[in-house]
Amino acid sequence: MLVVLDGFVDAGSVGRQAAEALFAAFEAEEIAAFDVDRLLDYRARRPVLTFVENAYTEYSPPKLSLYRMHDTEGTPFLLLYGLEPDHEWEAFAEAVRDLVEHLSIDLTVGVQGIPMAVPHTRPTTATAHATRAELVSGHTPWIGRVNVPASAAALLEFRLGESGHDALGYAVHVPSYLAQSEYPRAAIAALEFVSGATGLALPGGRLEEAARETDGEIEQQVQASEEVQRVVANLEQQYDDFMAARESAGESGAERPLFGEDGTDLPTADELGAELERFLADRERGEG
Repeated sequence: MLVVLDGFVDAGSVGRQAAEALFAAFEAEEIAAFDVDRLLDYRARRPVLTFVENAYTEYSPPKLSLYRMHDTEGTPFLLLYGLEPDHEWEAFAEAVRDLVEHLSIDLTVGVQGIPMAVPHTRPTTATAHATRAELVSGHTPWIGRVNVPASAAALLEFRLGESGHDALGYAVHVPSYLAQSEYPRAAIAALEFVSGATGLALPGGRLEEAARETDGEIEQQVQASEEVQRVVANLEQQYDDFMAARESAGESGAERPLFGEDGTDLPTADELGAELERFLADRERGEG
């Protein structure tokens, strides 16, 4: 079962793009629906009504449902998709656990995007986490101990682990300067991580076309600004040094943090300059 909940951190719209690619590629059958009225804070995340001249003509109610799909090879899988609950997280986690047990789901996988000080010119990486170390044995940790804000998806993974069910997740690293825009390249990586963990044959063609277009737009913006080029080059150097250290750590058994101990190596989005900020704002408004 793949879990994508909209409402918490999803840099680059990674989870949403991955889910939309699945809906576009496969026929989806809704097999369970949650009572959103109990779970959603409507005043915090207001649904959309269409108004035409003198009347409301259409309403798009929020949804949180479980769908059955089949991959390109006919293998069935489930997708839990919709708004992240604002209320009753424990009841939500218990209900999903009941579905896991009733439907004999053997693995639950969550995906999201998180902003990270990485360049768009390097392979997309992810922070993997799971209820059992064996599920992510091929992934070297990026960080040590850290306290993070909770989410319904994170609590669900934790509760499933307490109940003895296998669950894992991938927080795909999105360049911090692209976190507010759709970044299809990271969504493709998310589907690849899911495929690697589950063996599912998932589509990437639709996202690949969008990724090529976005990559071209980003490259144009980078080439137009020496400041942006300088920041990207610094990120590339930091990334390459870190990956080399990870390889050395794998050989020696040592670990090294991604950033300097005092945090001074961590670049900020402001360093990208007004050109890139304007570029991202235009993309958000649909003008890019």
